[in-house]
Amino acid sequence: MTVPDRSRDIPVQRHTIFQSSLMTALLDGIYDGELTIGELLGHGNFGIGTFDALDGEMIIVDGVCYQVRGDGSATVADLEQHSPFAVATNFVPRIVREAPPGMCRKELSEFISGILPSENYMYAVRITGMFESVRVRTVTKQQRPYRPMLEATGDDAELVFSHTAGIIAGFRTPIYEKGIGIPGCHVHFIDNARTHGGHVLDFTLSSGLIEVCPGTDLQLRLPLNHEFSTARLAPEDLDQQIHATEVKE
Repeated sequence: MTVPDRSRDIPVQRHTIFQSSLMTALLDGIYDGELTIGELLGHGNFGIGTFDALDGEMIIVDGVCYQVRGDGSATVADLEQHSPFAVATNFVPRIVREAPPGMCRKELSEFISGILPSENYMYAVRITGMFESVRVRTVTKQQRPYRPMLEATGDDAELVFSHTAGIIAGFRTPIYEKGIGIPGCHVHFIDNARTHGGHVLDFTLSSGLIEVCPGTDLQLRLPLNHEFSTARLAPEDLDQQIHATEVKE
């Protein structure tokens, strides 16, 4: 069997991924941010995150920020809204492949691993195509005093979109960034009509295109507030919390 040469895909130009706050801060219940959506868009035309008080999932596509609420409905976010956690970049597809048809999330994730030049970089990933099904959930707005994310997301409703065209967007993060971000793929979905979406739990792709933008630099912005200063950012059960809140299995 011929081993594919992926050396031409190794990043040769620096590319910055911007992140506001930490995943561990979100897990600890820090749901109010200092960064406006307008400021966030200054750092990139592509990204994901959430809004103050966990008021829905965020997905940025082609420079437009969408807010997806608990019922799966999507609207354009107000530029004056704030975000407690977000990741963004200016998307430049350096690696482009046709997606094998009929793959579920786990299978496609393994396929993407096979086309990456290294596991040690960050990657922005965009999958555009026709989906046989997409299973999502969406965080719902919380009230003070905020509960930890493990409790806040415990009753999130799941939705399934069938036979829909859309975009899955997000980031593939190395294991060494655990706690800063979410190791592995963290992705959100929005349909082509930009009316529905959510945090992706699973999907089956009928046909589509995979585009990958390698990131070599991380610009990390930490909150300047009392909540962050006193937060518990190194919980012993970090792996379990991330799995329960993001994978939901």
